[in-house]
Amino acid sequence: MFTHSFTYNELDRLCANTIRMLAIDAVHQANSGHPGLPLGTADIATVLWTRFLKHNPADPRWPDRDRFVLSAGHGSAMLYALLHLSGYPLSLEELKNFRQWGSHTAGHPEYAPELGIEITTGPLGQGIAAAVGMAIAERWLAARFNRPGHTIVDHYTYVLASDGDLMEGISHEACSLAGHLGLGKLIVFFDDNHISIDGSTSLSNSTDVPRRFEAYGWHTQTVDGYDMAAIDQAIRTAQAESERPSLIACRTHIGYGSPLQDMAEVHGSPLVGEAYQATKEHFGWPLDQPFFIPPEVKAHFEQVAQAGATEQKSWEARLEAYRQAYPDAAAEWERFVRGELPSDWQETLPDFSSKSPLATRAASGKVLEGLVSAIPTLIGGSADLSGSNNTKTTVSLPIRRGDYSGNYLHYGIREHGMGAIMNGLALHGLRPYGGTFLVFADYMRPSIRQAAMMGLPVIYVFSHDSIGLGEDGPTHQPVEHLTTLRAFPNLVTLRPADGNETAKAWQIALKRTEGPTALVLTRQKVPQIAPADNQTERGAYVLSDPDWMSPEVVLIATGSEVHLALEAKARLADQGVAARVVSMPSWELFDAQPAEYRHSVLPPELPKLAIEAGSTLAWARYVSEDGAALGIDHFGASAPYQTIYREYGFTAENIAARALDLLQRP
Repeated sequence: MFTHSFTYNELDRLCANTIRMLAIDAVHQANSGHPGLPLGTADIATVLWTRFLKHNPADPRWPDRDRFVLSAGHGSAMLYALLHLSGYPLSLEELKNFRQWGSHTAGHPEYAPELGIEITTGPLGQGIAAAVGMAIAERWLAARFNRPGHTIVDHYTYVLASDGDLMEGISHEACSLAGHLGLGKLIVFFDDNHISIDGSTSLSNSTDVPRRFEAYGWHTQTVDGYDMAAIDQAIRTAQAESERPSLIACRTHIGYGSPLQDMAEVHGSPLVGEAYQATKEHFGWPLDQPFFIPPEVKAHFEQVAQAGATEQKSWEARLEAYRQAYPDAAAEWERFVRGELPSDWQETLPDFSSKSPLATRAASGKVLEGLVSAIPTLIGGSADLSGSNNTKTTVSLPIRRGDYSGNYLHYGIREHGMGAIMNGLALHGLRPYGGTFLVFADYMRPSIRQAAMMGLPVIYVFSHDSIGLGEDGPTHQPVEHLTTLRAFPNLVTLRPADGNETAKAWQIALKRTEGPTALVLTRQKVPQIAPADNQTERGAYVLSDPDWMSPEVVLIATGSEVHLALEAKARLADQGVAARVVSMPSWELFDAQPAEYRHSVLPPELPKLAIEAGSTLAWARYVSEDGAALGIDHFGASAPYQTIYREYGFTAENIAARALDLLQRP
């Protein structure tokens, strides 16, 4: 970008004020939004975006661009102003349609890399936590692809975070790990304005934020948020600190320059009437020209864009030299950029047909043994449960401070942080998977929701999936969790019945690029019952039909209850009742099938009994009025899992009896 200089002039101030005015005009026209942050932080944004941020609006997906994360997503109007001024394909009309139906300028930023929006933010803490994942990805890619004299990965991750971002617990989890890993190319600006929605932050918080981050192992600085030269110096100092992530605490004033400066009211309410006019007058802005952009500001940002294009051309020249020197590595780089997996990865999937009973978590671990070797960009991890989740393989190497070439992250006991960090890894093009117990998916829900909303191919490995957990008792036995996961739009949840369904589930998860996938796995051993060519990809399929007459009743089961349904089918046959067993590992995949297929698997005219060791809340959609669901609508108990299953009726004998009840037979 431009040669860095301490000299900041009236043009720089004019740029900052243009950003401010575009933002408050957008909020004013929408009569909805958050003007306080744009007014308060425009000087920081101006210094970063015009003097430091390496990007090319003509190619928003340039792989080696710097990333900018507006973690304080309520300040979205400022981001849209920056994108428009910088030359991204975000028109002035879009700013005028802020928060309106069909616009690209939503109330909080929504992931749109083609427009320069790197991540969906809004829920506080999500942005800064995902940015840690982005910074890890940059270091991993640099370790994987850079060669002596040939650097093709070398960029920063910048974050603008608010008091609220840093109060949220997820920021503690992610930033602690960032300090532990020494992510020197992560730079966070803390908008230290002392105000939250309820009023002064002193009402609820007295944390010394820089000292807190120092304790994490971060480099910290404190500057005046309106001293552009000081901000410039702070960024350069942060860039020079290569061994630690950096926090720049910028003392600012919310609603700067408005009559509501330093007042909570300016956080989330438009400036109206005299307050709007007075703010314009304070900055010397024309009252009769909303969305006014001074020509010299437009010309300056055009220069910035040209500098970015020049920077990319220089990088492309380095990439071409890299291709000549390291053709194999360059070919791998190109595959990574295109988002392609190696052509032979599916050949590593094992066949469990002749295997002895095995927990599906263990089967998942065996599947991963081949996948991790075959797919370089598959980055694993666990929230301190690697051995329990079977997520760490014999070829998994830890990603460590100073050595980022491994393929496994020890997240520590940080489920929420793990979820968001995986989002950051996926946003950079890696294929992350992370494990914990299913019951702890509750800690990850906001991050799962963000992944689903952005369409990120994150893979969750949730083991210990039911009352089958046994002696640890009801605190660790998930009951409602399958239902809550299935409620997420764009999340595919798979609860495989055995090893072969588990292998297929991994295949589905890795082929899926438009959203996250949750694999829900058993602690207890289950028999191998599905063929290697099972139809898990269709969500549900006929696993076993009677061979002596047409079925009279359908037994639908998932996971560890499928083999019980098969045993019940045999008992029913002994009593002259013909039962079909349907394995249903994924509701979402089944619902996506054509009606003809769905009806062929679950004939509408037949009574149906669903069997699953979890909540029965939503099973009515499949069993209909003449059917029933055998589940658990209360918390579990502490005992050996065999005892719990028996006491709660998950036995072949009880399943058969319930099926007979449906048929009204003794």
